[in-house]
Amino acid sequence: MIIDAHQHFWKYNPKRDSWINDEMAVLKRDFLPAELQNIYSTNKIDGCIAVQADQSMEETDFLLELAEKNNFIKGVVGWIDPSSVKFRETLNSYDSNTALKGFRNIIQGEDDDRYFKNALFLQGFSLLQETRFSYDVLIYHHQLPSAIRFTERFPDQRFMIDHCAKPPIKQASIKKWKSDIKTIAENPNMYCKLSGLVTEADWSKWNYQQISPYLEIAGEYFGTERICFGSDWPVCLLAARYEKVLEIINTFCQQVSPPERENIWSGNAMNFYQLD
Repeated sequence: MIIDAHQHFWKYNPKRDSWINDEMAVLKRDFLPAELQNIYSTNKIDGCIAVQADQSMEETDFLLELAEKNNFIKGVVGWIDPSSVKFRETLNSYDSNTALKGFRNIIQGEDDDRYFKNALFLQGFSLLQETRFSYDVLIYHHQLPSAIRFTERFPDQRFMIDHCAKPPIKQASIKKWKSDIKTIAENPNMYCKLSGLVTEADWSKWNYQQISPYLEIAGEYFGTERICFGSDWPVCLLAARYEKVLEIINTFCQQVSPPERENIWSGNAMNFYQLD
């Protein structure tokens, strides 16, 4: 079984999706379930976790509607605002929707004061660990120290680091990222997605040898029971076809036992996101 623990859907809107610049022209169109289902059928993927790409409640509801209509979408990581005065009310309104597995904010590139040092955000976030919902941490590698301090505040919360915290693969820099990943992996409630790495490398010149050291380090520190496969489709298309992303993880998995491969391909995602 294979669960793609990280992919996105959108109906392209130039104003809303302004992060998609001219260099990313391949992403300037709709990406919806029918297209991904064909890719999954070809590559024998059993299901996925759909992750928010826009910071709005409408995005969460959009993904939940898609999940209701497409049973290969096994779960949704939506958007929510923990700093909102209505945060508890919003959490309660989603509690009965079993397709919603967790939440994410787009913290990458933001100043620490907006999230990790924001008193209202921290106050609201404390309510999250009282629920069944997980939280995906989307950051750049240089934000890892702040993320470490932030996550230490919530010892009962289940966290997933997206894209291995976006290491500086293109710059072939690894020492600081390695040290910080080691520290954050010491939290037993912290998982890590082996996703989004091709787009942190040189989009046109990457190869497996450039990416493998980062996979090796994630595997060493998190262990094969806390890492999982994610494609980051369609964003991965900036640097690689879906099949090439699969090939990266398949190559990495050749060094581990069959049960450990099963964990990476599906078991860990099913455990973290509490899939049926």
